[in-house]
Amino acid sequence: MKFENLHIVGTSHIAIQSIDEVKVVIQRYNPKIIALELDIARLKSLLSHEETRLKFKDIKRFGIRGFLFNIIGAYIEKKLGKLVGIKPGTEMRTAIEIAKEKKLKVALIDQDISITLKNLTCRLTTKEKIRFISDIIKGFFSKNKLKIDLSKVPSKDFIRKITLQVKKRYPSIYKTLIEDRDLYMAKALYKIMNLNNEDNVVAIVGAGHVDGIISNIKKIKHEN
Repeated sequence: MKFENLHIVGTSHIAIQSIDEVKVVIQRYNPKIIALELDIARLKSLLSHEETRLKFKDIKRFGIRGFLFNIIGAYIEKKLGKLVGIKPGTEMRTAIEIAKEKKLKVALIDQDISITLKNLTCRLTTKEKIRFISDIIKGFFSKNKLKIDLSKVPSKDFIRKITLQVKKRYPSIYKTLIEDRDLYMAKALYKIMNLNNEDNVVAIVGAGHVDGIISNIKKIKHEN
């Protein structure tokens, strides 16, 4: 998606299609800077040759619920990645490799993961936790299995539908993992766009963040 000098690539972190799109967009727009949906901790983990494992001392950093949520999320993403033969985050690593090769700047635009998970720990309600467990159990025994092609980025309609369901059933999770981070990344990108207003900027983020980021950038621009 394009807005002024910003070109956003909405990805799935385990989709082969996302890797190809990252290469194509960077080649097409020849940016001076590539912005990534990462913070410094996740960048180090992504570039590490060893598998990063959470330790019990991380409970203090993330909070107990955030710690457990991170473990569950990483496990699911890893298992899905194995199904398609792609290591989660390969599209981000691809962008970093291209940036290094072309001597481009890289900007990390996402909120510190420890802040995100601590906020989740504080906000997650008992009702949402019960719903979460219930939905997982129902998913295991449901006959109506959702069929999607993991090698491709889901359609915009599918993403919007899932996002609305998350907002309705898990408002705390939606606010913490989507809404807050959309705004955080939009503010970071707005600054980058203005500092590089004569050059193209390519941002690589999860597909579920694209609409929210663009909407927030437009609001910020209007207010300024």
